[in-house]
Amino acid sequence: MTFFQLMRRNVWRKRLRAILLMFSVGIAFLIYGLTASFVSGSQGAAGASDNLLGVFNKSSRGLPLPLAYLSRIAAEGDVAAVAYTARMRGFVDVEKNVVAVSAVDPLAIAAANGDELRLTPELIAAMEEAGDRVLVGRALAKAEGWSIGQRIGFTGQLRADGSRNWSFTIAGIFEGADASSDTYFMLARYDAINAARARDKDTVDAFVVRPRPGVSPSVLAARIDALFANSAAQTRTQSEKQFLEAFLRQFADIGLIVSLVVGAVFVTILMIAVNTMIFAVRERRFEIGVLKVLGFSSPRILALILGETLFIFLVGGAGGLGLAKLATLSIGPEFGLVFGTTVLAKSLAIIAGLGLLTGLLPAVIAVRLPIINAFRTR
Repeated sequence: MTFFQLMRRNVWRKRLRAILLMFSVGIAFLIYGLTASFVSGSQGAAGASDNLLGVFNKSSRGLPLPLAYLSRIAAEGDVAAVAYTARMRGFVDVEKNVVAVSAVDPLAIAAANGDELRLTPELIAAMEEAGDRVLVGRALAKAEGWSIGQRIGFTGQLRADGSRNWSFTIAGIFEGADASSDTYFMLARYDAINAARARDKDTVDAFVVRPRPGVSPSVLAARIDALFANSAAQTRTQSEKQFLEAFLRQFADIGLIVSLVVGAVFVTILMIAVNTMIFAVRERRFEIGVLKVLGFSSPRILALILGETLFIFLVGGAGGLGLAKLATLSIGPEFGLVFGTTVLAKSLAIIAGLGLLTGLLPAVIAVRLPIINAFRTR
């Protein structure tokens, strides 16, 4: 029998106990996988950019900015590209089915943010064919069951004709740079939206600025805000990541809350696992004594017990993380769950750490057990 076979048979010595312990570990890592995916997606840990800047109204992000600001921002020497967006929220079919439309200049948004959204020249050309053409994000298209060429109705901002009914034709679907990219919205042509809407003509909600290579985003942000310091609509310029984090902090410190919840879960499972392994070692005192008589050294016995706990945590943790991954694939785009490589790496590190920590005390007990005391159990 090999060392690994001995370790595996010891784990399955009490099958029900091993299964229940693995199940508990799996539930703990299912909770961790989902919460970590939520933090990763909502705070933009993987997808938000530190280099892409957003220029908003300083008084409130809900207030517009004049489109005329575009030329002054573009005149800054350290600005590589600048675009603008006017956000229109509405619904499709029923009021609960909320959808966001970003009105943009196709060529400008491709230059400023095309890499992050994967706006190819073919998509931009298709969007420019007519004023009612829109590009739909992959997550939104999947959720609604839309396809290219489909005509969709949208109830949104008040139009100049007094109605709120808008009609668009899907010209293409953009993917986003990776799984963490937000693609749950549509891109429409600003000129068509601006001409048809009843209010806020020639205004935008934000400008998107890409600095030139080597230019500090924070320095450029300060210079842009200085341009409009004495204007009627002053600006506040932030990176995409800063904006997302500031937005979430308005409600709560999401990272702290998640850390506290996950910490409580792991402390609980750690106490349960340690107590179970100590009890398992006490059951096998005679066998441990036999191993010592047969020549098993203290390091090998230590490795045997630690290997058992690692095996339990690996099997249970893999099951929990697998379920978390399936959950993020099925509901991730709608709820901002992103199970990326960062979450996986942290999960594996926690599995290894908890597995070793759980087995440390039972292993030390087994190593320090005198042979004579072990044989007295029979």
